[in-house]
Amino acid sequence: MRLTSGAFADGKPIPEHHTCDGANLSPPLQWDAVPAATRSLVLLCDDPDAPAGTWHHWAVYDIAADRRSLPEDAAGRDGGGLRQAVNDFRKPGYGGPCPPPGHGPHRYHFRLLALDVAALGMRRGASCREVEQAARQHLIAEATLIGVYQR
Repeated sequence: MRLTSGAFADGKPIPEHHTCDGANLSPPLQWDAVPAATRSLVLLCDDPDAPAGTWHHWAVYDIAADRRSLPEDAAGRDGGGLRQAVNDFRKPGYGGPCPPPGHGPHRYHFRLLALDVAALGMRRGASCREVEQAARQHLIAEATLIGVYQR
């Protein structure tokens, strides 16, 4: 599988527009080469460079296996059609990059997981961590796109 964004290239800076310093909109994401056995997808975004340990910014789950993209602001605009977990900001949906000022560059891992189940059966209000734990039990393939941001 391959995960890309029209907003930034792998290993490159995430535009401010997609961060807490800008409009805080989720970036557009596209993917291809999804394995034929895939029954659903999960999209995760986290920051492993956060001072207190990995910070979970977003989890979208039970994405239809035939879907190949999420538009910009999918967390807000398309949110009614997406199942989204509660992030570490304690809000459902997307919370953009927002590292502590002066902490240096942080890497934001956008990860797409292909699963062998059509739905994870998560309860309403599940956390990003809970979604990832459930998804890992059904993992077929994974793709990662890394963006960088600092304040």
